[in-house]
Amino acid sequence: MEEILSEEFFTQPTLELARALLGCRLIKESESGIAAGYIVETEAYKGPEDRAAHSYGNRRTKRTEVMFGRAGFVYTYVMHTHCLVNVVSGELDKPEAVLIRAVEPYKGIELMYQRRGISDEKNLTNGPGKLTKALGIGMEDYGRSFFEPPLYIAKGYKPQEVSVGKRIGIENSGEAKDYPWRFWITGHRFVSRKG
Repeated sequence: MEEILSEEFFTQPTLELARALLGCRLIKESESGIAAGYIVETEAYKGPEDRAAHSYGNRRTKRTEVMFGRAGFVYTYVMHTHCLVNVVSGELDKPEAVLIRAVEPYKGIELMYQRRGISDEKNLTNGPGKLTKALGIGMEDYGRSFFEPPLYIAKGYKPQEVSVGKRIGIENSGEAKDYPWRFWITGHRFVSRKG
């Protein structure tokens, strides 16, 4: 059995969690098999005071409801037909989250190719919509926990070097677009975008 991270792991402050998730393994079990990858890129969203976050201003909707609960739960949402997966972070009623932006495939790779319908390894999981399709993560995972199957995060390795920069695709969020809240394993080939 994989060494699944404890619920306590997810209670660290959001920016620290976004960095700590790098090198951990994101694993999804399904009837088709197990697919998994090492997390190589994340983005932090600090809820109420972050104009780029869905929960900015404590906006509580059906979509953001899970973010108001305990840390370590799954927040999935659809954007431009792609499902994206986030780890709920922050304290109760302080809705924050970490977007998983890219993973390095390590288990169930043939299954990932089937799901994505491509044969290009580099493009298999190097983006938030690509990795969810490859791993079989969908809206049915919303509200589950990341510390028990079928969707969970397990220990991996500690990256030698981590880069920090601005988040991607949030140009309309005022000063929040410049926050250095994106973290990635330096030089990793599965990172979605350089710099």
